[in-house]
Amino acid sequence: MEFKTLRNIENSFKQIRLYAIVFALLCIGITGYAVWQSYHFAEKQRQKIYVLDNGKSLMLALAQDAAINRPVEAREHIRRFHELFFTLAPDKNAIENNMKRAFNLADKSAFDYYKDLSEKGYYNRIISGNVQQRIEIDSVVCNFEHYPYAVRTYAKQFIIRSSNVTKRNLITSCFLVNSVRSDNNPQGFNIEKFHVMANNDIEIIER
Repeated sequence: MEFKTLRNIENSFKQIRLYAIVFALLCIGITGYAVWQSYHFAEKQRQKIYVLDNGKSLMLALAQDAAINRPVEAREHIRRFHELFFTLAPDKNAIENNMKRAFNLADKSAFDYYKDLSEKGYYNRIISGNVQQRIEIDSVVCNFEHYPYAVRTYAKQFIIRSSNVTKRNLITSCFLVNSVRSDNNPQGFNIEKFHVMANNDIEIIER
């Protein structure tokens, strides 16, 4: 009888110890989950900026990670450069103004290409022949796996004369490096090693 009582006491002690261990694990789990949720909530709150409007009303602005928008900004930077560099009118001041704005987005390689065309009389022929030139960007392919970012641009170039329109295929390559944002360079990139890979006629349309 005494042996049976001792055995029951031992089983009860084992059960109590098991319950205590389960309860402790449960408490640890709940505590860990609560701490994780707290950190998660705090991280979300850090992504919010509270701005006072003249000290009266409270506006909430969500802070976004700038890196998320970099691919979009890079493509826009490339598009803007090509539009400025390859859009020409038969006006010397207009050409020079466009080129100055384009040079703010690139390094000396773009200027060297411009200088080479200028020495060959390309821009003088644009002016004397009353020629318009515009560009349509087909696609901008950026490789963000390696820095500086390699970029290849595919576009169509249209040379508009009084007698015809020449449609040309244009492919360029360059590298993008991070730069300081400014009014002249809002995306904060700079083009390096600009190179025209292809610029050949596709068709000539009589007017």
